[in-house]
Amino acid sequence: MYWVYILKNQEGIYYKGYTTDIEKRLEEHNTGLSRYTSNKGPWTIVYFKNFEEKKAALVEEKRIKRLNVKSIENLISIG
Repeated sequence: MYWVYILKNQEGIYYKGYTTDIEKRLEEHNTGLSRYTSNKGPWTIVYFKNFEEKKAALVEEKRIKRLNVKSIENLISIG
């Protein structure tokens, strides 16, 4: 199983990514093991979607990384 996810911190910054273990990846973001998100947390998951195929997850990750803030917030509200 592959996961595409969006995290948000208290400053309103979004981080988008993909993983095979969403709980472990969130822990990595919150403990400074991810370069971009270190010292910017705590992070919470505000959106996630699972995929059976890695290729489909990577395509979706690429798509959401191109979204502007308003589009991200619309995606989150839809769930």
